[in-house]
Amino acid sequence: MKTTNQKSFKQRFSRSFRQNIFAYTLLLPSFIFLTLFTFYPTIKSIQLSFYSGPMTRLQFSGLDQYKDVFTDEIFRKVLWNNIIFMIGTVPASLFLAMYLAIWLNKRMKGSALLRTSFFYPTVIPLIAVANIWLFIYTPQYGLLDRFLDVFGGSGPNWLGDPNTVMIAMIIMIIWKDAGFFMIFYLAGLQNLPRDVYEAATIEGAKPFQMFRNITFPLLMPTTLFVLIVAITNSFKNVDHLYIMTKGGPDNASNLLLYYIYEVAFTNWDLGKAAVLTVILIVILLSVTAFNYLYLDRKIHY
Repeated sequence: MKTTNQKSFKQRFSRSFRQNIFAYTLLLPSFIFLTLFTFYPTIKSIQLSFYSGPMTRLQFSGLDQYKDVFTDEIFRKVLWNNIIFMIGTVPASLFLAMYLAIWLNKRMKGSALLRTSFFYPTVIPLIAVANIWLFIYTPQYGLLDRFLDVFGGSGPNWLGDPNTVMIAMIIMIIWKDAGFFMIFYLAGLQNLPRDVYEAATIEGAKPFQMFRNITFPLLMPTTLFVLIVAITNSFKNVDHLYIMTKGGPDNASNLLLYYIYEVAFTNWDLGKAAVLTVILIVILLSVTAFNYLYLDRKIHY
């Protein structure tokens, strides 16, 4: 009896071991790429953040680089710009995406064409989007000023005025991202149970009541995922700055990732750029951890 149990245990262990080895073998290529292009650069950036000076004569400076960065007025302004940019783009993009998804989830003529139209900005590269909106925002000759001229008005220098440049950037990113997030909400809506809505209809629930008490709570897992993607995009979508404003005027549209690019490849201050990179990584990890460790517990799947 004992010998039979031992053989059974060995067979289960052998089968489990073979399955695990096969799974890890399949994951090995991805792990190699993660190590080479994510883990190793991150570790090197953290190491480089403790050095200062020109690229050819780096010297160990400890935490002095961090002190210099946190006392830098431009860094504080850029970080504040990024916070404003995130607050301006994330809620508006999610609200618009959810509204479009609920509207286009209904059976109506032309819904497929409308879905394609709203999703189309997503497939356009951000550099191309920047050129399109540069034409829209150009003073006097741009599409927006031409439209205002029909009604006898004229707009400001949208990209040259510190008071309007961030608003212009936020509108452009909302236009690009809303269609992308709409696809996730459409997928979530089509997986919701129909019998719940039928019961609510029989009970006489109104559309807004069904949205508040049924649709929105059941879409919370989708919303959490989309929220993380939107916040991450608000920190990494900076390609348009190179085409439209170069971070100006007076750093009014400059964002953290573009500031890292300027410090690293214009000023060639790799130590300071590494410090800024570490700060960006910490911010994104903190946001992701808060969403998954706190908000995720409030969500019923």
